[in-house]
Amino acid sequence: MKLSRITSGLFSIALISLGYAAEAAAEEYRFLPAPQIDLNRIYRVNRLTGEMGACQYAVKPDTVGIALCHPAGEGAGPQAVPGDYDLVRSNHEREGGIFRINTRTGEVSVCYVQTDKVVCTPQAK
Repeated sequence: MKLSRITSGLFSIALISLGYAAEAAAEEYRFLPAPQIDLNRIYRVNRLTGEMGACQYAVKPDTVGIALCHPAGEGAGPQAVPGDYDLVRSNHEREGGIFRINTRTGEVSVCYVQTDKVVCTPQAK
């Protein structure tokens, strides 16, 4: 009887752990629109690596349009230290960039689209 309680408890712990792992995998990326009110751009950050990207709608004649996506450029690639990265908008309605924050270290950088890539300032505290 004791063994079956232990086995049952371990099975429950394993199921809970799988649930947390699935939830973490489902939240690998965070998305947030740019604060600029007349810009249809959305930013994305990989929550573990800090790698940035951005996409926006673009009009293309004779089609419904396209999603124009900008890959990571200078400072926007995977960061040297894994963390728990997130995105924060400013309250400035004409700001096209976004803040990338590391909630583990408190570091902040500002990211924006420059030409055809997302670039970010060096992280600072």
